[in-house]
Amino acid sequence: MDRTAAPAFVGTSGYSYKDWVGPFYPKGTRREGMLAVYAARFDVTELNFSYYGMPTAEGLAKMAAEAVAVNPRFTFAIKAHKTLTHEIADRWRSDADEFRDAMKGLRTGGDDRLTAVVVQFPFSYHYTVQNRRHLAALLNRWTDLPVAVEFRNMEWVKGRVVDELRARDVALVGVDEPDLEGLMPRRVWPGASLGYVRFHGRNRANWHHGDNASRYDYEYNAAELREWLPRLAELMAFARRTVAFFNNHWKGKATRNAAMLRKLLSGSDVDACAQAE
Repeated sequence: MDRTAAPAFVGTSGYSYKDWVGPFYPKGTRREGMLAVYAARFDVTELNFSYYGMPTAEGLAKMAAEAVAVNPRFTFAIKAHKTLTHEIADRWRSDADEFRDAMKGLRTGGDDRLTAVVVQFPFSYHYTVQNRRHLAALLNRWTDLPVAVEFRNMEWVKGRVVDELRARDVALVGVDEPDLEGLMPRRVWPGASLGYVRFHGRNRANWHHGDNASRYDYEYNAAELREWLPRLAELMAFARRTVAFFNNHWKGKATRNAAMLRKLLSGSDVDACAQAE
């Protein structure tokens, strides 16, 4: 198989933001109508609601049916629940099993719409024996799922971590975020059958001090996204599928940057990218 020909699928982290009405969604679009509009423009999204509330198979199956009716190519990535990554409690094992069971809603009848479960750990999730054991135990419970792991703390950038994730065929997420001490470097780690990149913006001033909206208030220019073309090519040369998601969601900036990156990947010139949809 010539994996150099494998395309990258580009989308956004979440899609149902109220402040996208106007910048992305037509005026008057209601929340329940957003997925169909989004699926007509993109082939993949990363679901974030699952971080705050446990998803169900029924709910995910309904979403999949709605999106696929508009776009037969459409797939989903989905963020792990917070009790597995940020607020780890004694019940995390049962929560992990419940989350895994919910993924059946995206994988029914041989129609697999699940691109990945993304397990995003906070900066406070340090490279400790306890956390290493937790991560290993979580991955052991999800061997039947496509998983991508995102660290925010560069303490985890160690050969033994990279090697272990590769051995498990778990994607190590490449991230674009502000150039601040302790954060992850802007690079990729090929080695899994899935390549995964998340763009969070480079808002240095608000990263540690802003709220969830202002932290991601940033819009990339074409030159900044061009920096990622050789890195994405590196992933695409190895992975069976590569996905990139924009999390700079403030007022629809993620949709503009996703469209811009898609044009860059197709070989469009900078002027065309500046006019991206």
